[in-house]
Amino acid sequence: MRAFHCVAVAGLLGLILGGPVRAQDGTCAGIDLGQEANLHGFIPFPPDNAWNTDISALPVDPNSANYISFIGATSPLHPDFGSGLYAGSSIGIPYQVVDSTQPKVPIKIVLYKNESDPGPMPIPANALIEGYPKPTGDRHVLVLDKDGCWLYELYHSFLKHGLWQADSTAIWDMTINEQRPYTWTSADAAGLAIFPGLVRYDEVAAGAINHAIRITVPVTREAFTLPATHWASSNTDPNAPPMGLRLRLKSSVNLTGFPPNDQVILTALQKYGAIIADNGSAMFISGAPNDSWNNDELALIESLKGSDFEVVMSGPIYTPTNVPTGPKPTLSSLVANPSSISAGQSSTLTWNVANTIYTIVSPEIGPVRGTSAIVKPAITTTYKVYATNQYGRTTKSVTVTVQ
Repeated sequence: MRAFHCVAVAGLLGLILGGPVRAQDGTCAGIDLGQEANLHGFIPFPPDNAWNTDISALPVDPNSANYISFIGATSPLHPDFGSGLYAGSSIGIPYQVVDSTQPKVPIKIVLYKNESDPGPMPIPANALIEGYPKPTGDRHVLVLDKDGCWLYELYHSFLKHGLWQADSTAIWDMTINEQRPYTWTSADAAGLAIFPGLVRYDEVAAGAINHAIRITVPVTREAFTLPATHWASSNTDPNAPPMGLRLRLKSSVNLTGFPPNDQVILTALQKYGAIIADNGSAMFISGAPNDSWNNDELALIESLKGSDFEVVMSGPIYTPTNVPTGPKPTLSSLVANPSSISAGQSSTLTWNVANTIYTIVSPEIGPVRGTSAIVKPAITTTYKVYATNQYGRTTKSVTVTVQ
């Protein structure tokens, strides 16, 4: 829920940036296709990414008690996902997995264009919108491309006259510790990726959640701490939690009385914790809907309260006074060869880039990991290369003429 949109801050470095360029156990290629598909052990981002880091031994933040009191010490821990429908809507944030055969389509960005990633994106016409079959609220759309290992996320999404539009968009390279620029948002209020923080039935059924869990709180501060990249508040109370703050279920909480599936979720909260990602209801943890969830068992989690959690030490807290700055990517020598073609022919775009984290070519191509792309325009088209790092974005354009 974006109750307040302010200039974003921070970057999705995770606790550690620059880890091995690989994802965790399992591979993108091993993921099943389809809606709410089984990932078979694949976890987005490298093992040292903030989402995937074991924080069970980190010290408690000196301000932990005040943070928890501000959030709500008596607020029950609520699983904001389950089976079936509530008021006609599914419970949780859905996702779908596609492969390279899924056509990429343009996305109209309505509100936060300057902080969004441009299309095209492989969003199916029947992609599940949060709240389906009666979409409500933030209307997120999450799509994983198993062949490219890219994650596409949309906020406040609509399919109108056969064309997708969203208020903001973000593309994530699931093989690296990608960071969005400081001062940018994403499809989530904190500037985080959403999918890595969802509780999914396939991982619970397999016996372990090996990542932190997305959580919402009623009010956050005009501040963030990594891995968050954005604030969504004007509140400056030092006891209000910044976006990205990590809560941990206390090790003293006895889990033996909970059903096995609940124990998997709660164990993850003790080992990896929960990352504050949005303003919303107090102590709501996010997950994907699935008909296999037992809602009665999930409801037992609500016996835990905010007071059963503690805040762990994090890195610096950034406010409007200390946002990091640095050089944007250097992008040069963008050429099209040939620059003029006949209908049905192709052209190769090449460029030189330095100091970039991820690169997008629009239209037609989408995210790329190299420094070239083959295009086949039907009409004369101007292509733009977007090179992005933690400090901003650099663009360069070239036109391919179709005679």
